[in-house]
Amino acid sequence: MSSLNVLLLTLVLQNSRLLISAEMAVTCDGFVQRLSCDSGVISVQSTTYGRTNGNTCSIGRPQDETSNTMCSVDVPVVSNRCDGLRVCELNTQGLAEQDPCEDTYKYYTTNYICIQAETSVICHGGYSFLKCENGKIQINTANYGRTAKTTCSEGRPSNELEETNCYFPNALAPVSKSCNGLESCEVFATHTVFSDPCLGIYKYLAISYFCLPSQTRSSLVCEHVKNDLSCEAGTKIHILSANYGRTDNSTCSTGRPASQLAKTDCYALNSLAIVTNGCEGKNACSISASNKVFTDPCGGTFKYLYISYSCINK
Repeated sequence: MSSLNVLLLTLVLQNSRLLISAEMAVTCDGFVQRLSCDSGVISVQSTTYGRTNGNTCSIGRPQDETSNTMCSVDVPVVSNRCDGLRVCELNTQGLAEQDPCEDTYKYYTTNYICIQAETSVICHGGYSFLKCENGKIQINTANYGRTAKTTCSEGRPSNELEETNCYFPNALAPVSKSCNGLESCEVFATHTVFSDPCLGIYKYLAISYFCLPSQTRSSLVCEHVKNDLSCEAGTKIHILSANYGRTDNSTCSTGRPASQLAKTDCYALNSLAIVTNGCEGKNACSISASNKVFTDPCGGTFKYLYISYSCINK
């Protein structure tokens, strides 16, 4: 079984409370890739561009365009654009930043999961209350901008709606800071919170979030330090979320230059799988916050490992 399948299987077995299904979309170069969840929201696990077999997207193609099967490059932009949406359509023309193998006809392969999450869309200038009846808020995704023409479009001229590739790169950080760990919070879609990512376009704030059990615990350590988790006797660890990277510029910042703190949309996509594999079901465990364990999701950025978990009866 491939490492990707192991990752998806681990997510299914250990996080069945949140996960609905695991999906894969394969799209030939130049066509539209469509990701969708019948229920829940999209969480992209990986997207690659290239060719790893001679059969996919090969009809009508000469053999010399399909013979190179050692060709692949990651495409992180798909995760940035689609996470937290129920439906996401992407024109693949020019989507990848580099060509991993010239003269080879390539395709996009996206592996994603559908997860249970609450959603909220707030038009520019408005506000909304996020609330968990039982548990505490954990923000999953947030974007201030525009990714669809119909959302928050009533009464707006077409020129304010035509740009659907508008993203504020650090939207997750202020929303998470305002809401994570609370039973309810108020969020505003204004320029006082987010700077304008696309002038002249009418924007909105789109959020997806989980309601984690109220007994949720959290642990955070800076890069190069071990993150130790433990539960009381007779209970075991159940991992809820994890990220090795950086989502704000203040955590683990003492003595660090600004250049190492500026990137606040840094996520190691294997974080949850690695932490779950090392800690799930144990009474205590230790995970190092290091590139050797998770690989480096953002070179030049000083990172930290954040884990949320609960202790459940054996």
